[in-house]
Amino acid sequence: MIEIEIQNETHQTQFRIKAMAVPRIGEGIRLKEPDGNWASHDVLDVWYQQADYGEIWVPYLHVRVTPGDTGAHVAQPSADKVNRAQAMPIEDFLAKFEGDHEHQPVKLNLDLGEE
Repeated sequence: MIEIEIQNETHQTQFRIKAMAVPRIGEGIRLKEPDGNWASHDVLDVWYQQADYGEIWVPYLHVRVTPGDTGAHVAQPSADKVNRAQAMPIEDFLAKFEGDHEHQPVKLNLDLGEE
């Protein structure tokens, strides 16, 4: 068993769990909420710190409740971190990487005949 320190962004809490494996970034885990219900959480970050009691590395997880999980009460974010004024259509975004000229398709001869 591995003891893992969990830092829950949703409820601003820290606690430890014991698990058989350390989840990776992007994976989901089920944790018990303060109200006793189980909810899905997304792993945002994983790092290791050396323990105070020797050459042992303790895993730390930074988690947040999965958006749309009906079993959890999600706190509202303090500020929207996405600047919507910078939004642009994907065609305009991709055009920045294409240059001033249009791409010409390359004709491929896929005939493998013996001529």
